[in-house]
Amino acid sequence: MKARSILALLACLAAPVAAQAQDAVPATVRIATEGAYAPYNFTKPDGSLDGFEIELGREVCARAKLKCEFIAQDWDGTVPGLQAKKFDAIMSGMNITEARLKVIDFSKPYSIDHSGFAVDAKGPLAKLPMNGASIPLANEAEAQKALDAIKPLLKGTTIGVQVSTVNAAFLDRYLKGTAEIREYKTTEQHDLDLAAGRIDAIFANDAPLRATAEKPDFAGSIVLAGPRFLGGILGRGAAIGLRKGDTALKARLDEGIASVIEDGTLKRLSTKWFKADMTPPQG
Repeated sequence: MKARSILALLACLAAPVAAQAQDAVPATVRIATEGAYAPYNFTKPDGSLDGFEIELGREVCARAKLKCEFIAQDWDGTVPGLQAKKFDAIMSGMNITEARLKVIDFSKPYSIDHSGFAVDAKGPLAKLPMNGASIPLANEAEAQKALDAIKPLLKGTTIGVQVSTVNAAFLDRYLKGTAEIREYKTTEQHDLDLAAGRIDAIFANDAPLRATAEKPDFAGSIVLAGPRFLGGILGRGAAIGLRKGDTALKARLDEGIASVIEDGTLKRLSTKWFKADMTPPQG
């Protein structure tokens, strides 16, 4: 057999092995979470991780017959760390968006939430119009009506938001030039600045905003105000972030998520942590 033919045969034999190795499920699946985004995830005084995603993730992994461990990772380092193979998945309130799908993959979504404003309970923004109204960004006419109603009151204000989030993208698209946008590394930082009067509002997901408003240090001083937005640039719901090509791991995690949705476990955990059913629409 000629040398060229032998090399071609070896290449053909090696290709399936290489593809199989790339798609193998790790013996221990390392899942990164911020640990500072209650009630999705947070760090307890003893340093251990807890929250909705931690409890849900363990249940999903058990059903998918995966050995998993959670590790804390700063929010802005989650996607770079995943791509650098420092861990195998991200479970940190990360929404599926078209921009993110260009660089990573996602499991089935496991929660969906509105985003909106929290403000000083005694300030003028507490009377933002359309309070509590659900505004789907896919409905451009309805979204524009809501934005036109709140923009005059937001003009010249300073709004805090966590960096590299769908909420930051929302403010950049819809309120750039109306208000000053101040970005923070964590939601805890912008919560404290709002309470101290250093900013006029924060824009974030409703679940963590409600959790902040209910804390003893913030009770009575911060309220949710104005319309609540969903979909569009805010994404299709929170899901587990995965590397492109990790199809076997994605399939196993999707099975686990489907299982907790089907038997009501996701609804139970959602109600426990959020006092509301955050199960995404199915189908």
